[in-house]
Amino acid sequence: MLSNPASEKQDPRITRTRGLILQAFERLLVEKGFHALSVQAIAERAGINRATFYAHFADKYALLDTSIQETFQQALEKRTLNACQYSPENLHALITVVCEFIARVHANCSRPEAPFESLVEAQVKWQVQGLLRAWLEEDVPEEEAKIAATAASWAIYGLALAWSQDKKPQGLTAEQFAQQILPLIALNLRGVSEK
Repeated sequence: MLSNPASEKQDPRITRTRGLILQAFERLLVEKGFHALSVQAIAERAGINRATFYAHFADKYALLDTSIQETFQQALEKRTLNACQYSPENLHALITVVCEFIARVHANCSRPEAPFESLVEAQVKWQVQGLLRAWLEEDVPEEEAKIAATAASWAIYGLALAWSQDKKPQGLTAEQFAQQILPLIALNLRGVSEK
């Protein structure tokens, strides 16, 4: 569901160049912030020309979106959540991943900027919603799964963002905070998943 089959059969040179662009972007993002980044600076850092950059990405916003998508997808895959079914343990792991991801994003971006924050939010909520829908649709009708997954994805993201911005209240780790909010999120999903 979350894999990208088009990238699985790409020419190795395309994959390498794309990787160089993403790596240059991520380093420059930490150094300069998103607003100060230019396509020219990204291309120079990656050792390519601007035309090559544009062959891979429409602009720096498309590059940011791809970077966030791939980084968050890797975090999910690291815990094999995309191959799981709904359970309280898997939901706890998902909440933990979201908290850790958002904390890492804020740690690497010294000056949060509106376009950056909105793309992070959209990508995380979209992927969490998709994963929850996949988990729930095994047992419930598609429309019920969609509504419950949407509500839960917004709640998870919002609570994780608040935890990260509050500098991890009461010294809670991501795992501890996930355990604390798990009942709130599970309550929304429990009624749907038990039908």
